[in-house]
Amino acid sequence: MQYPHTPDGRYFAVRRRLWRASKPDLDPPHRERLVGELMAARREVRDARDDAVRLSAARARVDAAKRGLGERGPAWWDDGAPDHNRRMARKAPYAAWFTSLPA
Repeated sequence: MQYPHTPDGRYFAVRRRLWRASKPDLDPPHRERLVGELMAARREVRDARDDAVRLSAARARVDAAKRGLGERGPAWWDDGAPDHNRRMARKAPYAAWFTSLPA
């Protein structure tokens, strides 16, 4: 499923919330490897629900993959603009863009 991306490409919107997009300049094979790692780690989170040690390790793997993709950690853009990750789109500077999207 394709979600709408902000005009600057920094975020995509899901259920009225902004989520930071991956770094656009990632080398495609590197991006593929990180996405594969993220999906494997998410499956491990699902499968490790009853094992606190396994669950913690799996969540750390998810976090590492998301940081590699640029979805967590320091913002990947360098113009000094603040990060609006996880904010409601209507309460962010992207409100006009979001309200203009088709329902």
